[in-house]
Amino acid sequence: MSWRGLNPSIRIILVMLWVHVAANLLMLLLDAVWWVIAMRLTKRTVWRIFISLFMAAQIAAVSDELLQRVGGYGIYLPLYLPQAALAAIVIWNYLALAVLASLGFAWLCVRFVQYRRSKKSVPVNPVSAPPTADSLSRREFVGTCAALAPPLFTFSLTGMAVSQLNRFRVRRFDLSIPSLPKGLEGLTIAHISDIHVGEWTHGRILRQMVSATNDLHPDIVVVTGDTINYELSDLPGALDLIKNMEGRYGTWMVEGNHDLYENGREFERRVKAAGIPLLLDESMLTTIRGCPVQFFGVRWMEGVGLHRDEVTALQVRGLMEHRQPDAFPIFLAHHPHAFDAAVEAGLPLTLTGHTHGGQLMLDNQLGVGPALFRYWSGLYKRHNSQLIVSNGVGNMFPIRVNAPAEIIHLTLHCA
Repeated sequence: MSWRGLNPSIRIILVMLWVHVAANLLMLLLDAVWWVIAMRLTKRTVWRIFISLFMAAQIAAVSDELLQRVGGYGIYLPLYLPQAALAAIVIWNYLALAVLASLGFAWLCVRFVQYRRSKKSVPVNPVSAPPTADSLSRREFVGTCAALAPPLFTFSLTGMAVSQLNRFRVRRFDLSIPSLPKGLEGLTIAHISDIHVGEWTHGRILRQMVSATNDLHPDIVVVTGDTINYELSDLPGALDLIKNMEGRYGTWMVEGNHDLYENGREFERRVKAAGIPLLLDESMLTTIRGCPVQFFGVRWMEGVGLHRDEVTALQVRGLMEHRQPDAFPIFLAHHPHAFDAAVEAGLPLTLTGHTHGGQLMLDNQLGVGPALFRYWSGLYKRHNSQLIVSNGVGNMFPIRVNAPAEIIHLTLHCA
């Protein structure tokens, strides 16, 4: 069958597979290059053994992942290694190695510019003095520090990651909403997003999420996508988690991109079979304190790329055909850019996730969040519409910087 004849979902899966395989091959190449450089930077046997053990472990881990992706031949290390070891592998290959590659590229550019300038200048034959014992000692010290710094950087971030993986906060907002019916004054919502049940989020931390949510005694619980990290085998635990969260008037949820990686249709079938309202370009009307409340939710659209805003606008316009004029609307989406369509539709409250608060932030305004998203954490207002973007309570990447995991507690007030 030709490429064009394949189902679009199959094509997306194949493209993602190729991207991951290419990334693994690039990591293996960079690991090997850095291993050679580190061996040249340090001369002492003890440090060479340390670096060799570290790099051999990293290459073995990446090779295992590559074999898993290509044909399922690896041993799948997450089943056997502790979280700290897995965190060190991920932080090295996805963060430290990227920093090293960037610095190396910058150094090559500088050297190239210096070379071009030296070719244009008049050559001078410098008289070089023979190296002294002191200069050799300093050079060896600097080289050893340079070789050891990246692994030590990885270990320090790993320690931070392990402590974060089992922590989250409760972040509270009081929202004044002019269109809120008086009967809904003081309505409380527990907003849960990006649980990512899987290798980084499982076991005791899931029970803590349930306990913390129920301690809030919310009127409503909403879940805005990425319930699982990748595998559907983690879905039963995720569904138990959601069903054990107690909202006086119920729970509603939408899907996220991670929920669809293995099999989106099966994810949908299992969630609905569990009796949890999953809104996929759908709305649901309920009564809370005698007031009609209408929940809207949009389906995650794969493969739309730069056209996401236009596609989301079409989704929201379709939903608005079913809007009940006497009901208070609450709009749920995974991607925060859906807020723009919600503003156009005059929806007063939008709840989203997806951004992880920016994941790696220098402060509230500088970092990955604003580089990738228009809205990335907390409260945003436009006209009579308000948006809450959750940092997410789970983890798909082991380290967060200035973007703590969180459960959001909202209290709505009549303006």
